[in-house]
Amino acid sequence: MLLDVDDSQLVLVDYQVRLMPAIHEGAAVLANAVRLAQLAQLMHVPLMATAQNPAKLGGQAPELQAVLAAAGAKQLDKMHFSAVADGLADWLRPPVRKPAGNARSLPRHLQKPQAEQEEGRSAIVLAGCEAHVCLMQTALELLQEEFEVWVVTDACGSRSERNRDAAFDRLAGAGAELVTTEMVVFEWLRSAEHPAFKQAQALIK
Repeated sequence: MLLDVDDSQLVLVDYQVRLMPAIHEGAAVLANAVRLAQLAQLMHVPLMATAQNPAKLGGQAPELQAVLAAAGAKQLDKMHFSAVADGLADWLRPPVRKPAGNARSLPRHLQKPQAEQEEGRSAIVLAGCEAHVCLMQTALELLQEEFEVWVVTDACGSRSERNRDAAFDRLAGAGAELVTTEMVVFEWLRSAEHPAFKQAQALIK
């Protein structure tokens, strides 16, 4: 199963100014998060970001915040470690649409349900810090909410490799797909003939 750009949303978890200096290989992790955000903007993939207790951990790293602002990304401040507990799943689902017209005037067998769920994007491309805390708890709860979860491993980090790798083991066992930034790039493109190919390729060179 390949990642489909038309079914994808990107969520970036807690790349905050007071957290990133403590993250193992934090500069590389943040650089890949910025690449993902730029790619989402280029390919018109909905983009969201979260910040854990920003009064303590600060806002987004400036290089990421610049891309988020340019893309008009939604940003969710949270206190729970899982962003789902603070409403992320509601942001990721399309709004409930009420049927038009006076449904009660129709025979019962022709009446539509009182509310219909529009078809939305169910593949959540997820990356963030710390991998074994906020990223993992968010991913596990998104899986419980029946989203497809694709975790971008080289854009995730923890203070230690052991915690990061333990998170990946647990996520894979729970049904998340583990991918890399370049996998996302080339699966969203699918072809060297894609109009955005040269711009997307430039992001990873």
